[in-house]
This record gives sequence, C-alpha cells and structure tokens, in this order.
Amino acid sequence: MIHSLSISNYLSFKDEVTFSFEASKDTSLEEHHVVEVAKGVRLLKFGIVYGYNASGKSNLINAFEFLKDFWLNTVENKQEPIDITPFMLDYKHRDMPTSFKLMFYINKVKYSYFVQFFENIVLNEKLEYYPGTQPAVVFERKDSGGVSTVEFGNRIKVSSIAKDEIVIKCLSNISLFSAYNQVNTKIEEIDSVINWMSEKFMSRIEPGTQLQNYTENLVSENNSLKSKVLEYLKEADFNISNIISNETEEEIPEGLIQRVKDFGIPKSEIERLEKERTIKITNTEFEHLVINDSIEETHNLPIEWQSSGTKRIFGLSGAIFQTLNKNAFLPIDELEAKLHPKLIEYVIEKFLRESESAQLLVTTHYDNLFDEDDLLRKDNFWFTEKGKDGATELYSLNSFKGLGRISSLQKAYKYGKFGAVPNID
Repeated sequence: MIHSLSISNYLSFKDEVTFSFEASKDTSLEEHHVVEVAKGVRLLKFGIVYGYNASGKSNLINAFEFLKDFWLNTVENKQEPIDITPFMLDYKHRDMPTSFKLMFYINKVKYSYFVQFFENIVLNEKLEYYPGTQPAVVFERKDSGGVSTVEFGNRIKVSSIAKDEIVIKCLSNISLFSAYNQVNTKIEEIDSVINWMSEKFMSRIEPGTQLQNYTENLVSENNSLKSKVLEYLKEADFNISNIISNETEEEIPEGLIQRVKDFGIPKSEIERLEKERTIKITNTEFEHLVINDSIEETHNLPIEWQSSGTKRIFGLSGAIFQTLNKNAFLPIDELEAKLHPKLIEYVIEKFLRESESAQLLVTTHYDNLFDEDDLLRKDNFWFTEKGKDGATELYSLNSFKGLGRISSLQKAYKYGKFGAVPNID
C-alpha cells in the first residue's frame, strides 16, 4: 500500500508538497477505512482531493502516473528526453531538478524510493527498505558526468557481472528498474518492488478515458466480475437486468497491424495478428426489463445506445473491480464526471466495503461528501490551492483545528473556511 508521495518542482508544484494516506488517531469507520500494514502504521484506503479549476488537483494524479511510466518504460537512446515539466512560473525553478519520494509497503515491509532528475538526465535514484527499524539500501544510482554509477547495499546479493550489465543498460534517461528488466539476473528485493509497481499501480482514469472496451473484455471472460458489474449498472439504470456479450472475428484492415504496434500491444498478440489476419471484437448489449400493459418484456439494446452515465459507470466498474482483485492503487481524476451524486456515493461506499487493502485516490468538485460522516472520515479530505506565485499548495482537512465544533463541513468549505474554492466576486 502507498503511504505517501512527496513532489518537488513538478508542473504546478514548486516547493515540496506531500500527499499521505496515513490515518489519523480517529477510530471512526475504522473497519472499512483503515489497514494496519505494520505495527503501529495505519493507512487509509481512500483519499479525496478538492480544489478549484487549475488549482493542481489533476497534477497530483499526473505525478502518480508519471512515476508509473518512468519506472518501467525504456527508450531507444539516451538523447530522448524524460517527459518531465518543472515549475515554469519563475526562472529559478526552470533550471532546478524535479524530485519525487514515494513511501510504500509490500507484505508489511516499508520501502522508500527517491528520484531526482532534469529533463535529460537522472541525477539521483535510491531505493531503501526496512528489514528492521533502520533503513537498508537496495541500490543508489548517481550521475557522474552523464554516466550512471550504481551501488548496491550490503544486504543485496548481486554478482559483479550482473552489476556491470545493469550499469551498461542504465542509460542516463531511464530508471534503474527499466535497466534491470533488460538483464537476465534476479535480485529478490528489486523483483518484489517491480512486481508491486506492475501489478498494484493502476493507470489513472480521466473524464475522457475510454474504459468501455476494457470492461467489455473483462465481462466477456469473467462471469463473477460480470455479476458485480451488473450491480453497478442496476444502480445507474434500474431497468438493466443482464449483460450479453458476443465475440466475433473480423478481418484486419490493411495497415492496422503496423498502427497497433505503437500502442504497446504484446508481441505474442502482434505475431498472432500477422499470422491469422483477424481480430476478435467483443460486442456488448444490455438487457432491459420493462413492463408493458402489465406484461414483463426484455429488450436487448447495444451499449452505444445507453446513456453517457451508464457507459461511464460500466467502464469505471471494470477498473475498480480489477483494483479490488489485485489490492492495487487506482487514481481517478474528476470522479463525478457524468455520474449522478448518488452514484458517486455508491461507488465510494462499495469500494470501501469490498477493499481489503486496495486504495482509491479521487479528485472531485462534488462537495456533498463533506457531511457524509457515516461514509467518510475527516482524514480522507485534501485540498489544492494556488498561491500568488502560481504554485500549488497541498494540505489536509485534518490540518485545521476545531473541526469538531463545525456543524456542517460542507457549508464551511463553501464559505471558504478551508480555502480551495474559486474567488468569484
């Protein structure tokens, strides 16, 4: 599980800010919200971020997504720039490095990952873990005149040959994890982290993210998941009574194979496409149960005919259930997009009840959640606000005193007590 992420000099974040899933001493709703990942360490399953437009909410989501891409992606050559943008609203920070620090737990073991870089070079990258109360170095990688040097900790078993191969592969613009993946060696402490990154770190969801095909494929292959997705759909449209999936094969249009190679399709699938020259298409229909003249009837309608909200909840449900199944982390930007307020609350409540150690981080403008004290805790809430210098401040609701004396947190937020609201005269 993720403990915290610290960000410095990235997009609208100028000075270091930290988002944390660490739970407060509050014991309310403990059963559904809090996971004890190690003795005395209690982490939340859910975080929610409020702020006016352009205040930096999406940039927090982008920071998690950047790390996911940076860890495991490789590049063709060392001249290719790292896709990083520093704080651009003062000249000093344009020439300063960007840095991230991620704290997380795998099987009750604490890990700390730090990386610092410019657009074209990694200056410092370090992974530590805690076999006891004190940290132990897994690896530390530094820049030396445009060439990476790598040192492994005393506890790490790695041959000199494997180390040399990793260093050779470790171009100045990629992560050490990416270099390690290109070498035929096994270091248990790195493997466990790479597996966590690959399996437990879901890609972000934005309002325009196309999830329909993703969930269609999941539903067609997994009857158990199908029944759970159907629960979501019934909340969105009570007439929906079933999901019908049909798979057809179609010939591949000329030139399509070359185009799909650019989308990270697995090599085995590319080879199959080249050999068979066909592609499998999943077609989904929703069965609607209605009553006409006191007689029950069912009518199958294609997914394209459903409302935007129904299609949105259908797509989201697949990603959420994968997150639950993997006990993974999922960031969603603007959760409320195309969803009725009751659906927003339903999605959050269902996630919290079914999550073992999965984590969900969302941004939203839907402020009714502040007074849902039978659903959320005060330490779930975070805010983004821009200062006069254009930099994003990130802070928690729990940083305010006297919250217990406020009768309505929603009204307090609307009237600007916590900031993070637009200043409209």
